[in-house]
Amino acid sequence: MGMSTYVVGIRRPDEKWAQMKAVWDACRAAGVGPPDEVLEFFNHESPDPAGIIVELRGTPCIRAYNDDMRQGWEVDIATLPKNVTAVRFFNSW
Repeated sequence: MGMSTYVVGIRRPDEKWAQMKAVWDACRAAGVGPPDEVLEFFNHESPDPAGIIVELRGTPCIRAYNDDMRQGWEVDIATLPKNVTAVRFFNSW
């Protein structure tokens, strides 16, 4: 199995995030699945306490980095989407 590296932006939780999280929590407490709108808002994953995950791959702020012995991603911080306050790098297998 191969490893993939991801880069996402994070926006701080806002009022809509809090509302969606409340619906998520209520559905979990009731033992039912959240509505599609809530699932889509959280990218079909559990809500991230850090905030709203913003996909950065495919945007102008991310570009592939390669040299003879390394490969990865470069982030042009001047072109990050508005309201992104953090950048998360993670590996997944």
